[in-house]
Amino acid sequence: MPSLHLLGTGAAVSAPHRTTTMLAVSNDQSLFLIDCGGDVVQRIMAAGIDPTLFTGMLVTHEHADHVSGFPLFMEKIWLTGRHTPVPVYGPPQGIDQARRCFETFDVSSWRNFPDIEWHQGVGLTVDDKHWRITTDWVEHSVPAVGMRIECKQTGTIVAFSGDTGPTESVVRLATGADILVHEATGSGPGHSTVNEAADVAQKAGVNRLILVHLPPTLDDEALERARTVFPNIEWGEELGTYPLEKNHLPCR
Repeated sequence: MPSLHLLGTGAAVSAPHRTTTMLAVSNDQSLFLIDCGGDVVQRIMAAGIDPTLFTGMLVTHEHADHVSGFPLFMEKIWLTGRHTPVPVYGPPQGIDQARRCFETFDVSSWRNFPDIEWHQGVGLTVDDKHWRITTDWVEHSVPAVGMRIECKQTGTIVAFSGDTGPTESVVRLATGADILVHEATGSGPGHSTVNEAADVAQKAGVNRLILVHLPPTLDDEALERARTVFPNIEWGEELGTYPLEKNHLPCR
């Protein structure tokens, strides 16, 4: 069954049971990853996903909690048997940071190590037989993107804010989406509160709002207040799996 996976739901510093925010979408033929600020292959396996299904990765921006695990990802994906090229997508600044992290290590003697296909840009990023992924700029302290993901098998739409303050670009990406995954780090430049995320969900007319990039202590009272703006809101579950079929999605 096509699914959304929350491989990590934490901010750069979060509760002990949460790692940095990393997402994936998968079906029985494909696994597409979003960000790699931690040991993303370990998280894939902890979620019960076969890492050999990997088809691509998107890096949302250059910060360490979103890209610093890239060299370890490449080592592990190679050790699990990947020898064909690895496609990596993202804005130019995020791609440059991933490349710099990777080039810290000498892998020239590693036999059959896969090449990396770097794809830089904003707009239509991926369009294959499984997923259509469109990105747009969001409001963060460095250039960063959010995205809209269409599961071609079911027609289900997932939007992801990335790291951002409340912005109309995320409203556009999320318009009519079945699930909006939105950051809720808290008040501050380049980040959003629970209530601000709820406001974006309400404006976009989404079905379900899942909060990620969570701080160490969650404010359940703030979550209840936000339900007056958008009722179908919840904290993201670490290693949570969310089926991408219409009959598995709760209605507002």
